[in-house]
Amino acid sequence: MTIQITTKYRYNMMQKEKIENFCRTSIQEACKRHNIEIVIIEVLKEHVYIIVDCPRTMFAAMLMQIIKGLSAYLLFRICPDLRKRYPRGHFWSEGYFCEGCGSDFERALAYVKNQKIHHSS
Repeated sequence: MTIQITTKYRYNMMQKEKIENFCRTSIQEACKRHNIEIVIIEVLKEHVYIIVDCPRTMFAAMLMQIIKGLSAYLLFRICPDLRKRYPRGHFWSEGYFCEGCGSDFERALAYVKNQKIHHSS
């Protein structure tokens, strides 16, 4: 599945390398706890692209609840200063993009890999 999640209010929270690494680590830990395999993850300034391989019994809404909810929980535990920006504990915006890759896996993988280049210009 190809996933895109965005920070609340589209704040550029991952501008600093430290926060970017914390974000990546919290998403990886959330996925590891629920047997979700991350194929690739690209953390940009205000959003994250992920391609995952999840169990077939897991539907998209549950997948997003795990990734967004648990990663935000872990992120606030790792970096409590984020509570200054998000006092209610909502790091990610309500919406998300989630779609199965299917036969276009190589195309989706290339798309996610090129996002840093695309957003840097």
